[in-house]
Amino acid sequence: MVSDLWNQTRARARQSVEPLALRMRPRSLDELVGQSQIVGEGKLLRRMIQADAITSLILHGPPGTGKTTLAEVIANATRRRFVRENAASVGVKRIREIIDEATGVLESSAVRTILFLDEIHRFSKSQQDVLLGDVERGLITLIGATTENPLFAVNSALISRSTLFRLEPLSEEEIIDVLRRAIADRERGYGSLPIEVDDAALRVWAVKSEGDARRALSALEVAIESMRRRQKGLGGSEGSGPPALLVIDEHLAEESIQQKIAVYGDDGHYDAASAMIKSIRGSDPDAAVYWVARMLEAGEDPRFIARRLAILASEDVGNADPRAIMIAQAAWDLVERIGLPEARITLGQCATYLACAPKSNAAYRAIESAFADVRDGRVLPVPMYLRDSNSSPAAGDSGKGVRMRDREGEKYKYSHNAESGVTGQDYLGVEKRYYEPTDHGAEKVLKERLEEIRRMRAQRRGERP
Repeated sequence: MVSDLWNQTRARARQSVEPLALRMRPRSLDELVGQSQIVGEGKLLRRMIQADAITSLILHGPPGTGKTTLAEVIANATRRRFVRENAASVGVKRIREIIDEATGVLESSAVRTILFLDEIHRFSKSQQDVLLGDVERGLITLIGATTENPLFAVNSALISRSTLFRLEPLSEEEIIDVLRRAIADRERGYGSLPIEVDDAALRVWAVKSEGDARRALSALEVAIESMRRRQKGLGGSEGSGPPALLVIDEHLAEESIQQKIAVYGDDGHYDAASAMIKSIRGSDPDAAVYWVARMLEAGEDPRFIARRLAILASEDVGNADPRAIMIAQAAWDLVERIGLPEARITLGQCATYLACAPKSNAAYRAIESAFADVRDGRVLPVPMYLRDSNSSPAAGDSGKGVRMRDREGEKYKYSHNAESGVTGQDYLGVEKRYYEPTDHGAEKVLKERLEEIRRMRAQRRGERP
């Protein structure tokens, strides 16, 4: 009896220092907010939980999306023992202990064990070698969590044995739902206190937490606890009557949450760059400059952004605006020379110009098509009359199965001696068109010129245009 009292006292002491985010952690699927794409009615993970058919899982997504919470919910729903470790610090010895403990519990009480490994991308091969055999035999269920893209960051041995689920940041409305639950919950939240929170305050936290429920709850806790301490400092007392109403407005909400920091892992790095490129390709300068700012604020190397803009200038703008590649080159040079913070202006100018420029990928398609022919074996010999005057005929020049025009004895024709600078000479050896200009921007002029050139060349050869 005395032991029970002491245990209860210790439990209350631990609970008294638990942060709000920990106290409000969902205990069941019904309490879980968000992630309907994987735990909604009829979705795969919910079906696995309901059928008690949980196998090894890897949960990946940004911080605060509920990876640890979901693992605990799974353990509760399937009535399995839950052991939590960090892959960066757990050693082989500890893994062997966990396996032995899991085996003993299974044999004595038929209860299976879930091993939750945070930062699973740090799991080494030696750790895998100890664990994965027992995972495959079902002695232990592995659930890993990572903020990285597991396809890039997690060992292939784990990937091949696991089902991957991506957790998305909570929407603003879902964050507000989480906050309202915490305000109303009398057992774990602040439901026993007279609190009035403005809708504007909730919206501030929903926006600035960027889908991170833990961060939003921490901001709510800071606001409420700071207000309670302020009231005590003004003469209030716990025992002098009912507590005064706590009013949290937009201003207090702003003060209780740290300015958001746009950081991302390797996956976010590629996602943001992709968004910038697709925004420019889609001729949206507003989106383009936002993604540039997003990457710079997250600490992206400005030279990486300049490089991507230079590639895009050729790939997506091309000859529709020949100035684009020059502007991209100048921007890259200036970024190298002046650095941040001023280089942000240069990158913004370049991105908005490229977004507004007419678009054509005709030059890109031309070189890709030519490369495809070279790689597929259509290696054409250089016609004799185009070769360097000092080179000798190559042995076995036969066109490798490609039909060559009969130009035996033909001499090189100097283009400047021809009318309009165009001859009927063949410069490739086969009929093939790689470059097909568009009607966009300056490329329309090139298209008209090229059509004229092709007509003149056909006439010089005595062929139909």
